[in-house]
Amino acid sequence: MRITRTSCICPVLVCLCFVQRCYGAAHHSSIKVNRNQTKQIEGETEVHHRPKRGWVWNQFFVLEEHIGPDPQYVGKLHSNSDKGDGSVKYILTGEGAGTIFTIDETTGDIHATKSLDREQKTHYVLHAQAIDRRTNKPLEPESEFIIKVQDINDNAPEFSDGPYVVTVPEMSEIGTSVMQVTATDADDPTYGNSARVVYSILQGQPYFSVDPKTGVIRTALPNMDREAREHYSVVIQAKDMAGQVGGLSGSTTVNITLTDVNDNPPRFPQKHHQLYVPESAQVGSAVGKIKANDADIGLNADIKYTIVNGDGSGVFSISTDKDSREGILSLKKPLNYEKKKLYTLNIEGANTHVDFHFSHLGPFKDTTMLKIIVGDVDESPLFTLPSYVLDVYENAELGTIIGTVTAHDPDSANILVRYSIDRNEEEEKYFNIDVITGDIRTAKILDREETPWHNITVAASEIDNADLVSHAPVAIRVLDVNDNPPELVREYDVIVCENAKPGQVIHTVSATDKDDTGNGPRFHFSLGETHSVNPNFTLRDNEDNTASILTRRKRFSRATQELYYLPILISDGGIPSLSSSSTLTISVCACDRNGRVRTCHAEAFLSSAGLSTGALIAILLCVVILLAIVVLFITLRRSKKEPLIISEEDVRENVVTYDDEGGGEEDTEAFDITALRNPSAAEELKYRRDVRPEVMSTPKHQPPSNQDSLDVQEFLRQRLAEADLDSSGPPYDSLQTYAYEGHRSEAGSISSLDSVASHSEQDYTYLDDWGPEFKKLAELYGDIEPERTT
Repeated sequence: MRITRTSCICPVLVCLCFVQRCYGAAHHSSIKVNRNQTKQIEGETEVHHRPKRGWVWNQFFVLEEHIGPDPQYVGKLHSNSDKGDGSVKYILTGEGAGTIFTIDETTGDIHATKSLDREQKTHYVLHAQAIDRRTNKPLEPESEFIIKVQDINDNAPEFSDGPYVVTVPEMSEIGTSVMQVTATDADDPTYGNSARVVYSILQGQPYFSVDPKTGVIRTALPNMDREAREHYSVVIQAKDMAGQVGGLSGSTTVNITLTDVNDNPPRFPQKHHQLYVPESAQVGSAVGKIKANDADIGLNADIKYTIVNGDGSGVFSISTDKDSREGILSLKKPLNYEKKKLYTLNIEGANTHVDFHFSHLGPFKDTTMLKIIVGDVDESPLFTLPSYVLDVYENAELGTIIGTVTAHDPDSANILVRYSIDRNEEEEKYFNIDVITGDIRTAKILDREETPWHNITVAASEIDNADLVSHAPVAIRVLDVNDNPPELVREYDVIVCENAKPGQVIHTVSATDKDDTGNGPRFHFSLGETHSVNPNFTLRDNEDNTASILTRRKRFSRATQELYYLPILISDGGIPSLSSSSTLTISVCACDRNGRVRTCHAEAFLSSAGLSTGALIAILLCVVILLAIVVLFITLRRSKKEPLIISEEDVRENVVTYDDEGGGEEDTEAFDITALRNPSAAEELKYRRDVRPEVMSTPKHQPPSNQDSLDVQEFLRQRLAEADLDSSGPPYDSLQTYAYEGHRSEAGSISSLDSVASHSEQDYTYLDDWGPEFKKLAELYGDIEPERTT
């Protein structure tokens, strides 16, 4: 089978078809097929030998964008076995077969039924086959071929990134590259000139040019000035077909902005300026503005202002406002219309950034003259000093002149000034000022130790205009006089050990003085005049404002004396010198060999030994435990009361019970029961046991009377006198009872047992059995009956 293209659809393609055939014969291999074809006819097998048959195929071409009423002819498939009798059937398969491409089954002619676009698909791969209509068996092997879409110039060049924005410095040289633009054409660049693009400039001449081949845009004029024109809009065209007539074109816009360079110096609009400033202007305040114009922008327009010369260079200063680029004129010193009414300044404005490429266009600075006129205003009084420091001694008399402040009217009128002191509501009135002279006097007695400095503010105003006021601070220093005697720094707890040695330092004391250093240290220490020679202790002045206490003897004894008092005289170094006396209390304590305190009275021991909190808690806990044991012991003793009736047989009616226990358990212990049995035994009780007297005093007793003549009244009187004389007794009354009623009272026995009128059934005749000694004892003790024994 041979695939041939018998005709071309236009004369232009006749040459193309010829080239196609030659190209196919030269570049594609021939496919030779040796095949035995078996044909069965009515059960009979006939074998035919097919000779070699070669066929050559090549690409088919179809023009894109075909527009016409009839399908576009592509080519023809033909087999050598086709005799033209219609027995051969041609079949087309592959990409677009049956939809885009159709084939005549009998003739093998291929047509394109749709318009094709090469930019969407450049070629189609199809397969051709020839079969026998009667047997449906292939006459030729299936062959693959390509239909290529032939390009036509149907796409214009495009700028994909446009429009463009670009900058170039002003004053650039001719030919300075601005940017490169590139246009793309979707047509086939390998076929014809459909994709061959040429660039040209449609708008932007004569300022810029473009390279036709590369699309590079360059400057075309020298020294383009941004200040004259800043923005340019350049239109670039790209045309295919190498720019020939009939080619397609596309365009884009390039917005070019000239960037600024410092090619313009600053310029003052005037060569002479004038400024009015009142003399009341405050120092440091802005009094005026001045500005130089610069055609440049940004950093190239920054200006620095300076005062280059003039008689006002020391009075005024100038700075630059970065936002407005103005020169701000400020006042450095106060103005005085009466002294100077006019100042002249030469001000320069210069660029801070200069491009050396354009330095030939300089100088980039300009100067102007500024005249400053000082205006006259009514000013407030002016003090001779901005502030005052005055001195006064403490304890100065009321009305003492401390110093004087002065102020005057700076105006030419020279109006009188009056003075006053600004006072707060809480401020005490320590000072007064003379309204006319400005003399400051004391209004209270000053104490340096209380307030060493006083700060007041003096106001000065014109007599006829109180609104014009000036103020001046006045610091008043109170000078010291020696009006405070020295004293010990604190109260000292001094301890001396019982085993102290002579000359041993037991403590060092220091002194202080409220006065200033000139009237205070150095301090002098000595013993009081009456104790200048102390047998126990001595004092040594260390000449460093301290003194040491030393022992003069050894072996102190707490039993003999627990406390010693040592007066110390301290004098300061002021003129005249002041002194004071202080007394040190020295406690005697028991110490070990190393001098550590073991026992001492409570205050000295605690202060010297420095017991910790834990040790104090342990001591208190032990005390609480001991108290608990004592309370328990007393409770047990109370539960074991002595029976009122000694013997069951002792049923006499002389037992009296008292609920009052006096002073408690201690009072009970102080009572001696023997006094009830033997009156003379009471003489032995001289002191109460519940109170330990600090001073042992012996009560004055009445001489004991004869037992035979002692009665109850005398006995009670004697006991009352002893109680009155006993200074160790408790501060409360104690009731004591005595069963002894006296001996042979004239009134007779007060007991109901001896009463004649008594109807007691008790029989006392048994006393006769005891003998005369016991009877005498019974008569002496009255109602007490001895226990009968058997």
